[in-house]
Amino acid sequence: MKKILLVAINAKYIHSNLAVHSLRASAGEWKDCVEIAEYTINQQKDEILRDIFLKKPEVLCFSCYLWNLEYVVAIAQEYHKLCPDTPIWLGGPEVSYETRPFLEKHAFTTGIMIGEGEDTFRELCAYYLTDANEKKLSEIAGIVYRGQEGEFLQTDPREPKCLSDVPFCYEDLSEYDHRIIYYESSRGCPFSCSYCLSSIDKKLRFRDMELVKKELQFFLDHQVPQVKFVDRTFNCDHERTMAIWSFLLEKDNGITNFHFEISADLLREDELALIAQMRPGLIQLEIGVQTTNAVTIQEIHRTMRLEKVKEAVWRIQKAGNIHQHLDLIAGLPYEDFESFRHSFDEIYALWPNQLQLGFLKVLKGSFMYEHAKEYGMAWHETPPYEVLYTKWLSFEDVLKIKHVEEMLEVYYNSGQFEVTMKLIYALTDSMFDLLLELGEFYEEKGYSGMQHSRIKRCEILLAFLMEKKKASEELFKEALTFDLYYRENCKTRPDWAPDPSKYKEMTRTYCSNGKMSHLEPFHYRFPDKKELGTKSLPIRSEKPYWALFHYDDRDPLDHQARVEYVGTSF
Repeated sequence: MKKILLVAINAKYIHSNLAVHSLRASAGEWKDCVEIAEYTINQQKDEILRDIFLKKPEVLCFSCYLWNLEYVVAIAQEYHKLCPDTPIWLGGPEVSYETRPFLEKHAFTTGIMIGEGEDTFRELCAYYLTDANEKKLSEIAGIVYRGQEGEFLQTDPREPKCLSDVPFCYEDLSEYDHRIIYYESSRGCPFSCSYCLSSIDKKLRFRDMELVKKELQFFLDHQVPQVKFVDRTFNCDHERTMAIWSFLLEKDNGITNFHFEISADLLREDELALIAQMRPGLIQLEIGVQTTNAVTIQEIHRTMRLEKVKEAVWRIQKAGNIHQHLDLIAGLPYEDFESFRHSFDEIYALWPNQLQLGFLKVLKGSFMYEHAKEYGMAWHETPPYEVLYTKWLSFEDVLKIKHVEEMLEVYYNSGQFEVTMKLIYALTDSMFDLLLELGEFYEEKGYSGMQHSRIKRCEILLAFLMEKKKASEELFKEALTFDLYYRENCKTRPDWAPDPSKYKEMTRTYCSNGKMSHLEPFHYRFPDKKELGTKSLPIRSEKPYWALFHYDDRDPLDHQARVEYVGTSF
């Protein structure tokens, strides 16, 4: 039997590729002739090439994205040398723009599927798998390909597909063990953000609500760990948002987590009230703030009411049951170093569970790409096309922000220094400045670009606080010790921690379940879960109080141990 191979090269093993599974599900009568092969960019290219070669496909198709295009091109080029008669097709957002220059540069490529590929792929299956081709390539909409004389031919674009007609591709979940499942309930975006390719698709389409409920129930019945909605702005339709969230609240299985990308300023009172009722961990929210500079917001054609965003984030945070992930982008028009510093500090002060600091990617096909010269932008020629400098932001500034990004990931987003970071907030008027100074300290001491253990990270941070901030050594030694045990029952203790043999009787009394708990004395009252950054540091108590860490009872949002105070306390 002839075979068409769909290849996905994912960023991590835990990710799955919705596109290739949707294409196979849409192949109709040719579905049994379609095989999927998923790899990761952490694998050797030769390993992937070998595996594809041994599968011996009649047609080879690659799903192309920012993170994998380099891999795709390298592997496809070598495969063409081995099997020059095998057609090689590419598809996906990374190759759907400036297609002819791409084909000119990469002679091994037969053609490119542009835009939505379900119907295009089914017709390509028929073209290659039927002895008497019912259609010529010229009759298949939505492709660019090489003619018999090597010329480039492009067919008419496809009309946007009715999303309810796309088959559900998750009937068999056996291949998704320990992986995130991606789900699509809408296509298109109502907004026009100039840096985003989603803004090009203006025809917002929704999957039939009864279908959505049926498919979500399937995930719930199978107790899937996480379902990530790929809808670009999930809450753009109020009634639909309420219907889906109400359904999840009613049908909650106590296990499955659902991830949504939303615009926080669109949230209404009834949506916020509904969210507050949810089980901790039922849903998590990704909120793209990008900048707080009003001129920049207008220039990138973004619709956002910043004060409404802040209010919504605070309301959700107050309920304490939702993981919030906020995004910022460095390198946008009209945002210089000082402006970005202000944006960072303003959003950091909201204390999201995660704050992602990213850099502008100048994507082919976007408004930003078309107007980059006006903005004085330069960017990397290879994916992910990250900005090097703009009219407002120099490369030196970008390098400084890179320091902040690295320290933010290590000490904030990792969740491994929660208490210490809350205390550090009292030492500065700008967390951006402090993280920049910490990043420069890493570079000065030769720590940059190296893998460090958690305890080494603690030691570096403590040294920085002592040398640069003249902070209380005793306070931060105890805070770092607290953070170490907050996360896990450490096998190795820092040098400054007290000798546990001196309180072994207390440990015997309270730690009856072995390694699933740990007892530690402290002389400071540290901020708890509900407390955010503090501007007043705690005062030392002469008598210690005892923190009992329960590792069999963790917070569902950040997986920190539950802490119980026993014995002598405040």
